[in-house]
Amino acid sequence: MVGKELNGLLIDAMTVADLSEVLAIETASFATPWSEALFYNEIFKANAVARVSKINRKVVGYICANIIIDEGHILTLAVHPEHRGLGIASRMIQEVLEVMRFDNCRSVFLEVRISNKEARKMYEKFGFGHLGTRKNYYISPVEDATVMVLRLHDKAPETP
Repeated sequence: MVGKELNGLLIDAMTVADLSEVLAIETASFATPWSEALFYNEIFKANAVARVSKINRKVVGYICANIIIDEGHILTLAVHPEHRGLGIASRMIQEVLEVMRFDNCRSVFLEVRISNKEARKMYEKFGFGHLGTRKNYYISPVEDATVMVLRLHDKAPETP
């Protein structure tokens, strides 16, 4: 849940005040980083779930996702290089999946670089599976994305 502290890690709603730290992590993590405007939009978009992870009030990671009707989509996730391997990304995914379950999402989708075996393995721990491939999805360098999906709720069709 938002504002829940987990072993010194606080996961909270992303705010405009967090953007400079979020952008520093984004730039350190990706060859083609998101702009400040993209993160700003996620903070204020009605169907967005934008969270930061903080240790001692310092942003060490973030995740952005969207909920559209009964589907979730994880858009971006990163952890500061000095804080990787500590389970922070997993905790943020857990947070977002809780929100999506609460909002009755049936499925959650994401794209990840084919070469990012570590991220794919982490998502697989949560039950995400390979759905398909998006050719040349990423630039700098050009690379395919694997599309992954997690089925949360399988609602039975309503009977008349």
